[in-house]
Amino acid sequence: MVEVLTPLVLLTTGLAAGVLVGTQLGGFPLLTSLPPDQYVRAHAFFATRYDPFMPVCLMIGTLGSATLAALAPVPGARWLYGVAAVAAMLTMVISLAKNVPVNKWVRSLDPDDLPDDFAERDPRRHWGAWNRARTALSVGALLANCAALALLL
Repeated sequence: MVEVLTPLVLLTTGLAAGVLVGTQLGGFPLLTSLPPDQYVRAHAFFATRYDPFMPVCLMIGTLGSATLAALAPVPGARWLYGVAAVAAMLTMVISLAKNVPVNKWVRSLDPDDLPDDFAERDPRRHWGAWNRARTALSVGALLANCAALALLL
């Protein structure tokens, strides 16, 4: 089981971290540079591209890391897999509690008829802060999983 689970966990945590790092390096800077109507169009476009891909990666990464934490024969590897599981789970929690509601709200907007108070409700600053947090956590999960594996080799 460990032989199958290890590459799957590395793949899924790596994909999640890669998508979030890509968003930090390219997607989010683009979104912050756009006027509101173009921002709404672009954000809605991006938001629909990562579902259900990201939730599946994060769920497999979380459950797989937790399972590996229970099965690892070396205490240091168990601890690192546990850290990875918590980091992946926190990435999921932030995504569901903070980023996904914004994504849904932005997708519900008509870019050609934005609410009068859009400037006050513009979610970019808060969404970006939560995105940075979940990016750091997902990269941490990947690094912890890689370090755990290194201890087992």
